[in-house]
Amino acid sequence: MQPKRAVVVGGGLAGLAATEALLSAGWTTTLLEPATRLGGVIDTVRRDGWLVERSADSFLTARPEAVAVVERLGLAGELIGIQPAARRALVCRRGRLHPVPAGFRLLAPGRIGSVLSSRLLSPAGRLRLLAERWVGRRPETVDDESLQSFAIRRLGRETFEWLVQPLVAGIWTADPSRLSMAASCPEFFEMERMHGSLWAGEAARLAAPRRTTEQASGARYGQFATLAGGMRELVDSLTRRISAATVQRARVRRIERLPSGGWTVDAEDAATGSAHPLFADAVVLAVPATVAAGLLAGIDAPLADALRGIEYAGSAIVSLGFAREDVAHPLDAAGVVVPRSEGRRILAASFSSSKFPGRAPDGHVLMRVFVGGALDPDVAALDDTALESLAVREVGSLLGVSGRPRLVQIDRWAGAMPQYHLGHVRRMERIEARLQAVPSLALAGSAYRGVGIPQVLLSGSQAADRVMRAASGPAPRTE
Repeated sequence: MQPKRAVVVGGGLAGLAATEALLSAGWTTTLLEPATRLGGVIDTVRRDGWLVERSADSFLTARPEAVAVVERLGLAGELIGIQPAARRALVCRRGRLHPVPAGFRLLAPGRIGSVLSSRLLSPAGRLRLLAERWVGRRPETVDDESLQSFAIRRLGRETFEWLVQPLVAGIWTADPSRLSMAASCPEFFEMERMHGSLWAGEAARLAAPRRTTEQASGARYGQFATLAGGMRELVDSLTRRISAATVQRARVRRIERLPSGGWTVDAEDAATGSAHPLFADAVVLAVPATVAAGLLAGIDAPLADALRGIEYAGSAIVSLGFAREDVAHPLDAAGVVVPRSEGRRILAASFSSSKFPGRAPDGHVLMRVFVGGALDPDVAALDDTALESLAVREVGSLLGVSGRPRLVQIDRWAGAMPQYHLGHVRRMERIEARLQAVPSLALAGSAYRGVGIPQVLLSGSQAADRVMRAASGPAPRTE
């Protein structure tokens, strides 16, 4: 019997994961990606003793998917966690850096003592945070709420402004007044419903037996892990894993569903511009939702409209390397987040060489400065000279940097981060309902069920599973 054929559009992590799953099941698979490299936003630059991540530098180990992929690829020996001395975060308030209260986890307070002793919040702010356990839960009829509204209602405005907002900005680069709790933070949203308060919910989480995979990864790596040689190792290993696939540097101009149930994919060579059709039993679109919407507009207009409604924000990362003696701060943390209320133009600074070994030459330190996001999009569009000047000025003020950087690298990611706005869960229900009519088509990527690396890898493998389950009958005819 002739093998089934699939076309995967998009060579980021989701597309690589989908291609690997399809190949493992014996499908003939073609991966189309117009860029000169695979991996999407995941990339690592190594030069002169520096190791600089161009986007994500690690992944959450509490979810098993990324660790499982790394182990399957034979990279378990490369996994490293954040160094113990750096397993905390700092918050800037009025120019001074304060540690996040020990045990505080994005929205969930953890330890009464650490809240009482924190100087990040005023005495009134600390008391309001402690009083969260007596705040009434939301009505059962309310199925979504903005993160800003939820945090202020439960934790108080001061905790939101000086703790939650900057931590959230470091993850989603989003406007918290539009960010959906049900989509972006379902665990904490459910805590309120189940336990009545975040204090009680976090206590119950800590007291519950952990799953074996979480225990193993947490004990070995802490909350986050990376690869000793950089995140590019994950992309390179997946690329080698899919060597049996046909990988073409091509743009997809149009897809068309055939009467047989299969697909025609019109691909245009990214180098020469020559076009050629591909025929497949199934198609996986592992591209931004806006790109998927354009390809599906002539196939299912309501589906395309729902996809088009997923907005994106951009950011820029300015990586700076300094001589150790030129930085006064001990950099004894994973980094510092900067509340919008502070009036600065940066979102955060990550202390790369404190978090992971091998990121800077001996006697030097590496940090990555994040700017832009949904609330300050214009700053990410500054030219390289202005961006470098801004980043150096800000870290100089915050960290006591006196010398010029020995390394500067600027990475821009315009429109790269999907925004899970209010109603995203309902939007996903509409998208999945429309997809029921086209089971040989699947969507994958960060736009749908999670922006983290584990969720993106899972979306790719689930997309492959979906189209493989739907496959039946002979391969589509090519005449």
